[in-house]
Amino acid sequence: MKCPYCSHSDSRVIDSRVSRDKAIIRRRRACARCGRRFTTFERVEMTMPLLIKKDGRREAWDRRKMVAGLEKACEKLAVSAADIDAFVDSIEQKLQDQGAKEVATAQVGEWVMEALPALNEVAYVRFASVYRQFRDVNEFMAELKQFLGESGKHRA
Repeated sequence: MKCPYCSHSDSRVIDSRVSRDKAIIRRRRACARCGRRFTTFERVEMTMPLLIKKDGRREAWDRRKMVAGLEKACEKLAVSAADIDAFVDSIEQKLQDQGAKEVATAQVGEWVMEALPALNEVAYVRFASVYRQFRDVNEFMAELKQFLGESGKHRA
């Protein structure tokens, strides 16, 4: 592993820990040249399907894009980075379970819309306002009314 400080390619592992869900290994390393310590994370690399965009373009799955979008939707809310990671993990699992070589971004967006209220209802509203691309406040209000009607059923 290349040292992020001096770029030396030799380091030794000082400590390894497995995450709670056993999906990630955190390794503490020390550089053989400069002696500085750094952390690396290992996760199984899964072959993810290509995403088909609305305009027909194909694009590789990029976890960072979804994390960034969710971080924006959850900004200043009581949603931890670990919660966002777990949420994205569940979406990635759905992509894997599909077994398809290509999946429409619209399908991924719907999965997010279905699961997001359980993460945070305000984040859902924020995400919906961008994802649904409302043309006016009436479309936005219709979505809110539908959401409130559905979430009222779950709470009763």
